Amino acid sequence: MGSQDMKEYSKLFRYHTELRIQENREFNVDIVDSAVINNQQKTQGGVGARVYKNGVWGFASNPNTDENFVKTVIENATGNAEKFASLAERKAFNFVNSEIKLSKDHRTDKIKLSKKEKIDFMMKLDEFVKANLKNVKSCRFFLRDQEIEKNLITSFGTEYFEVFTRAHIYCFLTVEKDEKKYELYESMGGYGNFEDNFTCPENLFPAIEELYEHLVKKSEGVYPEPGFKDVIIDSSLGGILAHEAVGHTTEADIVKGGSVARDLLNQKVSSELVTMVDFANTYDGKQLPVPIYVDDEGTVAEDAVLIENGILKGYMHNKESACEFDSRAQGNARAFLFSDEPLIRMRNTAILPGKSKLDDMVSSIKNGYYLMKTGNGQADSTSEFMFGIVQGYEIIDGKIGRALKDFTVSGVAFEMLKTVSMLSDEMEWENSGYCGKKQYMIVSSGSPAIKCKMNIGGR
Repeated sequence: MGSQDMKEYSKLFRYHTELRIQENREFNVDIVDSAVINNQQKTQGGVGARVYKNGVWGFASNPNTDENFVKTVIENATGNAEKFASLAERKAFNFVNSEIKLSKDHRTDKIKLSKKEKIDFMMKLDEFVKANLKNVKSCRFFLRDQEIEKNLITSFGTEYFEVFTRAHIYCFLTVEKDEKKYELYESMGGYGNFEDNFTCPENLFPAIEELYEHLVKKSEGVYPEPGFKDVIIDSSLGGILAHEAVGHTTEADIVKGGSVARDLLNQKVSSELVTMVDFANTYDGKQLPVPIYVDDEGTVAEDAVLIENGILKGYMHNKESACEFDSRAQGNARAFLFSDEPLIRMRNTAILPGKSKLDDMVSSIKNGYYLMKTGNGQADSTSEFMFGIVQGYEIIDGKIGRALKDFTVSGVAFEMLKTVSMLSDEMEWENSGYCGKKQYMIVSSGSPAIKCKMNIGGR
């Protein structure tokens, strides 16, 4: 697709307008027990336009990006805005707009591998499992290699071109013991193309072996004792909890809908050890897994502080909600496909690290649990959550004990965060999945290990 000069279309803009030409490309390979069951290249692309008039939005899209179709989309979006404005009486805001011209192409400089070479790479991982991990009952490797390319132009002068890339290989292993099956998974990869993340199969063998060792221990493990327990939440799980149970409650559209965060601004919602930020593109001098520089409303992306030293400091906004809350948009309006309108979404949401060592955190617990991975879960606008834990261990007298079989945890996030007593000094980031709020969106979450109290559901 490439960077396009779309300035000619701005002659058709009669009101506040955002015009986006976008293409999502994805290559998937799915190998189950040595058989390639899926080998698919998907492309979804087109043009979308959004127009604001007298407090209402008009939107239109089309998968054809030829000039005449683009013009028609602009005309249709403008007509929709005019029609809705004639039917509805809503307060119109004067948005704060900043003109920016920027290009961010994250594609690799390395020689791209062919589809066959990528499949061969995956098959070598499968062969390693068959040759070395004798007790594996079933093995699955899934590749998702993605590029999202977009051109954005607005009526207030912003011109932005971006190509975002990420690639992951997911490994699922299953073993059987006493006629019961046990499964664990691991995701490998992250920001960048396949070639940036995966240079040779042998580099992934240690992670697969470690996953297998955890799985064998899980099959021989025990169920936790239910109750309100001291726990350490591993960083990979801490980031997901922060996103699901806290982050969504601070998205301004959900706040408007009555989330628990609506009446808690500038109040204590957690231990003073906790600071939580939705980062735009960098942390600690390094680019983050989902770097957002300009959002899909044309707003320059900045970090949004949500909780600072235990106090709820702010929400995530788009242009409209920022006006309603007398706040400032910081680049949280994002759309996944060309046919999607931008919604308020998280980017790289994280709890900041503390000063404790993980070993000291473990040794501080007499009888509790170390929670490592979740398989599924849900949270609502009250910050109440329930998650299934698929990987974890006992902590007995300050030492890691037996592995745990699958169980659940639950609680209210803002209450749980008040029990935080230690944060590790190491930070990890996770970006292998999607957020499913109304439309899919690629997000990232980060966290240190967290010591707190949590309700354990047991068997």
